Order: sequence, then structure tokens, then C-alpha cells
Amino acid sequence: MPQMAPMSWTMLMIMFIVTLLIFNSINYFSFTYSPKTSETKKTKSLINWKW
Repeated sequence: MPQMAPMSWTMLMIMFIVTLLIFNSINYFSFTYSPKTSETKKTKSLINWKW
């Protein structure tokens, strides 16, 4: 039934977008960032610009 093909494509697009959003949100919220304060202080003291 070619008349139902656009409906199939829209459902496929919607499922792809939902899957992409779920995958991106899982990757974004599962990442834990732990800043290392001791290393950042050392790097700031090592950079000495003499202009």
C-alpha cells in the first residue's frame, strides 16, 4: 500500500529522533566530572608569561 508509506517514514523519523535523544541524554547524565584542584593550581603557577 503506497498510500501508507509517508506514515511509515514519519514513524521511522520519530523513532529515530526519540532514540537519539534518549541516547544523548543517557550519555550526558552518566558522565561524572571530578575536578582536580591540586593539578590546576600547579599548572597556573607554571605558566609565567613575560611580555
